[in-house]
Amino acid sequence: MLLITLLVGFLGGLTQGLANANISAVMPFQADKVVLSAPAEGKTLSFSDSTISAESAAIWSAANGVDVVEPLGILTSRVTAAGDREQTASLFGVDSSFARVSPNQMIPTEAGTVILSERSHEALSADVGDEIFIFGDTFTVAGVSQDSEYSHTGVIWTTIDDWRATVTKQTAAEAPFATALIVQGAPTDAALVDADAATVSSSVLMSLMAIEVFKSEIGSLGLMLGLLLGISALVIGAFFTVWTIQRSKDIAVLKALGASTGSLVRDALGQAFVVLLVGVGLGIGLTIAAGAALPAAVPFVISPLTTLVPGIAMVGLGLVGAAFALGSVVKSDPLSALNAQNS
Repeated sequence: MLLITLLVGFLGGLTQGLANANISAVMPFQADKVVLSAPAEGKTLSFSDSTISAESAAIWSAANGVDVVEPLGILTSRVTAAGDREQTASLFGVDSSFARVSPNQMIPTEAGTVILSERSHEALSADVGDEIFIFGDTFTVAGVSQDSEYSHTGVIWTTIDDWRATVTKQTAAEAPFATALIVQGAPTDAALVDADAATVSSSVLMSLMAIEVFKSEIGSLGLMLGLLLGISALVIGAFFTVWTIQRSKDIAVLKALGASTGSLVRDALGQAFVVLLVGVGLGIGLTIAAGAALPAAVPFVISPLTTLVPGIAMVGLGLVGAAFALGSVVKSDPLSALNAQNS
């Protein structure tokens, strides 16, 4: 029980850690819709391929029921600082009014200034007032805000105009109005607005599937976690089957003495619950201790979702396995069981 719980807990912590490394910059948005440009034929919806035009943004701004439309630009770029410190970062270009949909995030308000996430701050060792360099342009650090990541890169917030200028220099092509639109308010007919603007809108949660790295990683790890839980149920069920068979003589004697099937079931499940509770509890404790000892570079998260939830699932699956294991013995005839034990 302990080892299986430890394995499930570690995989769960790694899954959430990798998820946070992909989406922690997007998840805090207080928005009803995330709008991306419609993908070309044969392609899937993607943040990296999305280019929102000013015309599309105007259509969304004019739609009935829409309260706020904020442009968001996303670009991956190499960033350097004094002392030859470098980092590959995701540049998030926003207007100063973007704080309406991300109130806990510091937003740059002046051209030529940036806000660093904690990860970028550590990688570049750049404090407030220091300069960093993005594709040959110099920017001044105006603040260090909450940690946020996108596709396993630290996020650096710039003004939307600075973002567009960087896109033009880096790609040698005209920059789009934005990569995505962050919308507050429910349009009367979202499908019609999407059709007019050549866009695809979805909730913040569903839009995460348009982050390619997140989709592939979570799909693979989620499948592994599901298979592991299924295998764990089989292993625990087999353990309780052997345990119950070894106790079949005792169960037969109790039935011969008049013990009811219900009392035997409650007794066996109660003992199984104690074993599961102790094993799973120790496994969760070891998971927390080992996870806390991991270096910061390892994307591992200790939270109720990665400890208590897998623990409850393990106890539940264990009880199901124990219940199935009881069927062949509890329903047997006591005299036949005793004779089988004596033969």
